[in-house]
Amino acid sequence: MNQTLIQPLRATLRLQFHKGFTLEQAVPLVPYFARLGISHIYASPLLAARAGSMHGYDVVDPTQVNPELGGEPALRRLVSTLREHNMGLILDIVSNHMAVGGSDNPWWLDLLEWGRLSPYGEFFDIQWHSPDPLMEGQLLLPFLGSDYGIALQEGTLKLRFDAQQGRFHVEHYDHHFPICPNDYGELLKPVEALKSLADRFSTLSYQTDAHALAMPLKEELKELASDPQVLAAIEESLAHYDSTTAEGFDKLHQLLERQSYRLASWRTAADDINWRRFFDINELGGLRVERPAVFEATHGKIFQLISEGLVDGLRIDHIDGLADPRGYCRKLRRRLDFLAPGRHLPIYVEKILGAGETLRTDWAVDGSTGYEFMNQLSLLQHDPDGEYVLGDLWQRRTERPAAFIEEAQLARQQILNGSLASDCESVAQALLQVARDDLMTRDLTLGAIRRVLQALIVHFPVYRTYISALGRSAQDEQFFQQAMDGARQTLGEGDWPVLDCVAAWLGGTPWRYKPRGRSRKILKHACVRFQQLTSPAAAKAVEDTALYRSAVLLSRNDVGYNTEQFSAPVSDFHAVNQQRLAAFPDNLLATATHDHKRGEDTRARLAILSERSHWYAEQVELWRALARPLRDDDQVPSSGDELILYQALLGSWPLQLRDDDQSGFSEYAERIWQWQQKALREAKLQSSWSAPNEAYENAAQTFTQRLLTGAEGELLRAALSKTVNSIAAAGALNSLAQTLLRMTVPGVPDLYQGNEFWDFSLVDPDNRRPVDYAAREQALDGHAPLEELLANWRDGRIKQALIAQVLNLRAPHAELFRRGSYQALEVLGEQAHNVLAFAREHEGDYAIVIVPIRCATLLENSAVPQVDALRWGDTRVVLPFAASDTNLKGLFHSRAVTKNRELNVSAALGDFPVNLFIQLFT
Repeated sequence: MNQTLIQPLRATLRLQFHKGFTLEQAVPLVPYFARLGISHIYASPLLAARAGSMHGYDVVDPTQVNPELGGEPALRRLVSTLREHNMGLILDIVSNHMAVGGSDNPWWLDLLEWGRLSPYGEFFDIQWHSPDPLMEGQLLLPFLGSDYGIALQEGTLKLRFDAQQGRFHVEHYDHHFPICPNDYGELLKPVEALKSLADRFSTLSYQTDAHALAMPLKEELKELASDPQVLAAIEESLAHYDSTTAEGFDKLHQLLERQSYRLASWRTAADDINWRRFFDINELGGLRVERPAVFEATHGKIFQLISEGLVDGLRIDHIDGLADPRGYCRKLRRRLDFLAPGRHLPIYVEKILGAGETLRTDWAVDGSTGYEFMNQLSLLQHDPDGEYVLGDLWQRRTERPAAFIEEAQLARQQILNGSLASDCESVAQALLQVARDDLMTRDLTLGAIRRVLQALIVHFPVYRTYISALGRSAQDEQFFQQAMDGARQTLGEGDWPVLDCVAAWLGGTPWRYKPRGRSRKILKHACVRFQQLTSPAAAKAVEDTALYRSAVLLSRNDVGYNTEQFSAPVSDFHAVNQQRLAAFPDNLLATATHDHKRGEDTRARLAILSERSHWYAEQVELWRALARPLRDDDQVPSSGDELILYQALLGSWPLQLRDDDQSGFSEYAERIWQWQQKALREAKLQSSWSAPNEAYENAAQTFTQRLLTGAEGELLRAALSKTVNSIAAAGALNSLAQTLLRMTVPGVPDLYQGNEFWDFSLVDPDNRRPVDYAAREQALDGHAPLEELLANWRDGRIKQALIAQVLNLRAPHAELFRRGSYQALEVLGEQAHNVLAFAREHEGDYAIVIVPIRCATLLENSAVPQVDALRWGDTRVVLPFAASDTNLKGLFHSRAVTKNRELNVSAALGDFPVNLFIQLFT
């Protein structure tokens, strides 16, 4: 495979592969992506995942490319086609976890079969030693749909023999729980023809190499079981383990008690689980990738693909889940440099950056996946004057906090005492071991340590710190002290000394100062466990709880956002762009991802409400009155859920949905209910995933259904439609502005699949619906004139045309956009506060970018997303070069003449809503 790419990394396109959109199906789309201006496809995980996976993050076999996607042959065909168009492939990989449970992960099944004797016994992050005697040396498997005893009584645990594999397992619906071969002797002894084999299986329990010795015995059993009479005899023996009988109940239970695992109800996971999961998902088990053997086994196929020139960069999922993100990234960088000499393969990490937090420069990565850029753009497009009005409306109507931090802290407390209780207890126990290791702290109690630990995590301002042998870094210290201050305010004074001790243990006193041996080991273990808890606690509390509870304005609620901040001045946007250029010039720039809560254009439209907050508050009171006929109960939906629903509708309402389109409204109602049910359960106020409140959910669904499809909802439906139409053009202008900014500020623009047209999606799976690529190809090939694009802006072609224009303009000026300096430009005149302008300069050549910001007032009642030239008045941009009366060429063949080093905005934005001018002096 040719390893040389003609074009450098310039723009990525994220594709979500699954059985409904395979690698083979992407091949004929490559020419379209190339014409659009994309340089690299950025693929979701491609290794073998659980059957039917729609995202690929539930890997079951990292040694092969997913057969459901077409396998390695299809991947090679895709890469070959990419190379024909001088394009590359960036691959998303999952280093933190893999899918467990079920019956399809060979590593997990081997672990269950052999316990700590399995070669995979140290692959998963398991605590084999437990203070609970019932769990000592066993792995808790919380996969049963009922309590263990009930499952036995009801016969949902069935002992099976797999004749094709020569193996025994207990089956519980989709789950297989292997029986250790040491116990096969008991199962086979009643079969006359297998007595000798049974004896040999029985001797395995005395063998140090039982795992290896069992393999030929299984093969022999498989061969003997091919005789129908032998197989029938085996099945007859298994009938004695039918747990619906008194004898079978006892025999099956005793057999299961001897295994390396303990079967339990799924409800036990929150309190008792003794292995690390991805967040609180029982079906995703954490991996110990910091161990060399695990690193090599999980990355072997990836490294092979890289060495063959099939992969041109990596995206690392959930980097904060790893024990040592820095060590992992640096090790990965060294390996990539070795496998691809003479090439630089970028490494991107999925990292949520908190307020004031920056990506670590010593990780040897090229940047993040760009969630923080979404936040920076969003802050720019929100009017600070709307914060109080919208916050007051939310608090008055819902009686919930307007300050997001209060919701987040309440959610953290709930999560730590709920779905992550066992993880929290594990850290507390680790800290107790540290306390008991020192004579001066051995009197500290587990209860006090628990209280302190929870208070710290509740007030933690970032996802995690990165404690090393040297302790906490200066950046870590800043965030840790914020957590300390918050904890001290909530804890009783009696716990303050314990808080100080915990702070010293968690990086305040470097573990390198401890003598080698047990003391250092238990302190390091506690630090790692703590950091692997703060991250999922933040994610579950903020992303999967508080973001669904608080709705001062939903456009400020998304993954990676600093939701406590409502808006930011233009100067802040300029500052972060300059910082990115200095530290991570190749950072990805995303405005939509597979993880977002709302699509990029949904958020852009909702941001308009910050500019028209008083008007919006008046509309809400009207809607609440019009909604009365839709209710069977005044309390359902709650005021908060009702306001959240209205915002979701305003943001996602399809532009081309006609008031008389019944089928369109029915389809839309299905989408909204899919989102609403998830929102209700994630919020954990009226319903939840663990305990669905069906009565409330049914009433909420009825309300939404009547609103969107019923006769009784006609007036409210019309009112909402009118409101959408009054802000749609301004929202589209926001969208065009963010699209241009993503492609011109320092960094690598990342386009999410299908988002070259408008993206009014909601949270997954809504944002992963099939993309109509035929329509997009036809639109791009149509070369519609600018006047037509503007007149028909609702069909989305105008956004696609802007993307294609700018990305293809970046190609001949790659270094200007890749490494060009960034300079904020002064804007003067009556509407200066509604314009953002900056310049990129490289070796004397310039790119001038001008976009409108917060222009709802200037666009009020406009039918198109463009400010009338007369509304700009004397507004002008001061240019960074001295040439006078220069004829600048902009997008779509537009031109503007400079005068006295100034460019009138009315001319710059006269033909198109946003503009980019290239001025070459070399």
